[in-house]
Amino acid sequence: MPEVIETIVYTYEELSKAAQDAAKDWYRALGPHDGWWQAVYEDFAMICDCIGIHLKTRLRNPTSQRQYHEPCVWFTGFWNQGDGACFEATWRYARGGSLAIRAHAPQDRVLHDIADRLQDVQRRNIYQLTGDIAHQGRYCHAHAMVITVERDSSIGQPPTEDAETAVAGAMRDLARWLYTQLEAEHEHITSESEIAAAIIANEYTFTVSGRRFG
Repeated sequence: MPEVIETIVYTYEELSKAAQDAAKDWYRALGPHDGWWQAVYEDFAMICDCIGIHLKTRLRNPTSQRQYHEPCVWFTGFWNQGDGACFEATWRYARGGSLAIRAHAPQDRVLHDIADRLQDVQRRNIYQLTGDIAHQGRYCHAHAMVITVERDSSIGQPPTEDAETAVAGAMRDLARWLYTQLEAEHEHITSESEIAAAIIANEYTFTVSGRRFG
């Protein structure tokens, strides 16, 4: 015959320290929620726009009514050698890019340096450079990007000798910057305080030992 078993359940805040640790271990095992990186991607897209980088997009769910385009940005992380981030884009001169970056991220000297380097190489080429950034291979890191540079000169003038090296270096540094932002965001959302806040916000309940109930 069916029988009724009564169990006393507790909110996270009502648990002992040891039980709270058990509750956090349970939540941590679930892993970060899907799409936790979207805010980082959105900020990255704004930064790219400031300095003339236009991210390519790819169609997702092409056979579904819920199809959409998402930026061609990839990453793997954060514990193995070879982890990193990369992107696909086109690039051309953006007037005032260095000023725009400083307005968007006034304290980020890495971004300031990248923007200044791209502006300097454009200046040396009379602001005629264009670039294409493509992802190649199965890895996702700065050196998984193939970067080509051309000069849109009406008289067929080639890029300066340093142009491709300078542009490639800046783009790879930007990919490394993106990876550090993703890593920092991941560390933030998986921190002790953030896990506790998520458990409380979701109003999960637990047994006295910290085992998830329900």
